[in-house]
Amino acid sequence: MKRFLKNPFVLFLLVCILIAAGVFGWRQYTSVSPELRYKFEVAEKGELKQSVSANGTLNPVTLVNVGTQVSGVVKKLYVDFNDKVEKGQVLLELDPALLNAQVKQSDANVQNAQASIELANANLARSRGLFAQEYVSRQELDQSVQALKAAKAQLALARAQNERDRAQLAYSIIRSPVSGVVVARNIDVGQTVAASFQTPTLFQIAQDLAKMQIDSSFAEADIGSIRVGQAVKFNVDAFPSRNFKGVVKQIRLNPTTQQNVVTYNVVVLVDNPEQILLPGMTSYVSIVVAEREDALLVPNAALRFKPAENGAENNAGKQDKEANGNKKRGKKRDGASGTVYILQGKALKPVSVSLGITDNRNTEVLGGELKVGDKVIVGEGPAEENASGKKSTVHMRMF
Repeated sequence: MKRFLKNPFVLFLLVCILIAAGVFGWRQYTSVSPELRYKFEVAEKGELKQSVSANGTLNPVTLVNVGTQVSGVVKKLYVDFNDKVEKGQVLLELDPALLNAQVKQSDANVQNAQASIELANANLARSRGLFAQEYVSRQELDQSVQALKAAKAQLALARAQNERDRAQLAYSIIRSPVSGVVVARNIDVGQTVAASFQTPTLFQIAQDLAKMQIDSSFAEADIGSIRVGQAVKFNVDAFPSRNFKGVVKQIRLNPTTQQNVVTYNVVVLVDNPEQILLPGMTSYVSIVVAEREDALLVPNAALRFKPAENGAENNAGKQDKEANGNKKRGKKRDGASGTVYILQGKALKPVSVSLGITDNRNTEVLGGELKVGDKVIVGEGPAEENASGKKSTVHMRMF
């Protein structure tokens, strides 16, 4: 075999065969009718909606953290996860033994202060009588008056301490501050809770799960198109085939920066009458930011198409490469220009167009020579339906 390949005549013959095969294949390719070489779609009028998307998390509109102001051991627990509670309802009780002892001690202090006042009053009355008979000096009388005032102050202090101790005893019974649903319980019977500088969270209560909100993060490039009151559509993994609706409630001005990416929190208000949407669910939010009712539309694939041949048509389209091929998803294209190709005879003709909004599949044509009904080229390859002018089944990539 090696000796056979070393023969110059054989090598020359093989090269000639390869060249002939290439020429034959090229002629076969170029002889195919342009209607069969390209895939077409028709430029037509229709409705177009441009939207921006982001991920978010469903949360209750009002979520109350219930803590404790006193330390102690949990004696009784009255509610559990998912229980509905009313405002003022008892959630748990702490062991009140130490607090009761403090109340008894402060009660005794009050009684002692009252006895001191009675003694001070008696001493003052005696001093006044003796002072009138000049048996005691003015200084001793003043001391009796001062002793009565001090006894009254001690009584006020004892009563204040008693009120504090009784309040702490009342705080040993934890009550719900709002009506709602218990979504979290972080305590068990027998557990010790310590009220320190940071109040421990014993329960989390969602005030109303019939109304919820989505905290979503939108990129800074999209935030300029979002307005309060805009309609929102979203879905969740738990119900993938169902679309839910909401409305933009708030655009928070405080930015979040992660790895040099700036995002803004957009709060979406959601009605949840069936209460099938649960806190913490991941939601996929879409907001329509622009809409056209009767716009001339071209497929984005037509704007991406560039002929394979090196000709005038290809050069004419290169100047629009950046405008057409590298646009980010869902962005407005108002004022941008692009080039599509139509078939004129057997030659490709570039048509310049002015572009509007896009929905990542079709783009609005604001101006140019393109007309309704023109068949634009969206790709190369044989397609049986192209000659009839029907739309070919072209997979539209995100533009």
